[in-house]
Amino acid sequence: MKSANSSKSEPSSLEFIILIALIISLVALSIDTMLPALPLIATDLGVTRINDSQYVISVFFIGMAVGQMFFGPLSDAIGRRPAIISGFALFALGCLISIFAVNFEQMLLGRLLQGIGAAGPRIVSVALVRDRFKGREMARVMSFVMTVFILVPVFAPAIGQLVLFLADWRFIYVMFLLLVVILVAWFWMRQPETLVPERRVRFSLVQLVLDIRAIARIRASLGYTLTMGFVFGGFIGYLSSSQQIFQVQYRLHEQFPIYFGILACAIGCASLLNASLVMRFGMRRLSSYAMSGVCLLSFPFWIVAALQSGHPPLYLLMAYLLPLFFCFGILFGNLNALAMEPLGHIAGLGSALIGSISTLMSVVFGVVVANAYDQTVIPLVAGFAVLGLAGVITMSWTEAKLRQAG
Repeated sequence: MKSANSSKSEPSSLEFIILIALIISLVALSIDTMLPALPLIATDLGVTRINDSQYVISVFFIGMAVGQMFFGPLSDAIGRRPAIISGFALFALGCLISIFAVNFEQMLLGRLLQGIGAAGPRIVSVALVRDRFKGREMARVMSFVMTVFILVPVFAPAIGQLVLFLADWRFIYVMFLLLVVILVAWFWMRQPETLVPERRVRFSLVQLVLDIRAIARIRASLGYTLTMGFVFGGFIGYLSSSQQIFQVQYRLHEQFPIYFGILACAIGCASLLNASLVMRFGMRRLSSYAMSGVCLLSFPFWIVAALQSGHPPLYLLMAYLLPLFFCFGILFGNLNALAMEPLGHIAGLGSALIGSISTLMSVVFGVVVANAYDQTVIPLVAGFAVLGLAGVITMSWTEAKLRQAG
């Protein structure tokens, strides 16, 4: 495909994969690197209720949800390069606000802008891949990109912990800012525009609302999107409260990134295995198995945790979370693919809206789960169990309707 900016030669496939992988990884890095710093941020900015420090994570997700809804259609209207660079600019502004924040409210404003800004490069870079590659070649490129994306959560908390050993927590945002400057310079100099003017579509809020209504009427897309919202609400609850559980409750302190990374590996391994598993079992059956696994693991462990006064031995907690997160790794890709399956005619917009709606749902449930933290793991395990059951019910309802329609 010829570039819309013929003065720039396209980067090689390897350079392109590295660039896109780093752009997409900015989201995971912005979330997981912050986890070890939450108590220090709370202390420095005068947060009186310790659970409120979790909003540093959840507000970022809110920004992501809002940004996803608009950056996809915006990139179809103005081109990929302006949309990605404007997202980076918003993210950088959010970093500056967080660096110089004198109170917690300013910090949250900065995080909100970071979330909105990060959504642009995250969503539009996938469209960039779709513009340049097709079919199996696109799948191959995305598999390399997602492998890097999967590895980031394994190491991100350790990076944050290392920064805290060397400097103040504000330097984590300085690191983000420097990374964005490097990415913008690299992207600006090396990546040409891939959406030619004649293929652009005028941005319209009215049309956006109409498309949302159209997607909501497609039962499969609506049902699997709601299922994602329920299931990943528990996961956001985990992300928001994991620092308190591991560093404070279990007194792991600087070892927290190790345990977080081990659990992230379970998700990564499942995501990598999913490509072969889905060919054998299919997306629906595999998702059904994983959804059932979430419930079958969580309800019994809820009882175990209650019998242990909310503080089961660490080895038992890890023995529960590892297979649970393996189930999440299976669900991450498959539920999204199932929701997208009927939307081939509006794939770009459909992906953005499904991501936005499911993320907004997840944030609401995740905040409820995380804010219920009471120095025990019971709220988290109960959240996984109840939201997992809601996901199973929603998925069963969706597939029952599909069978009736079939």
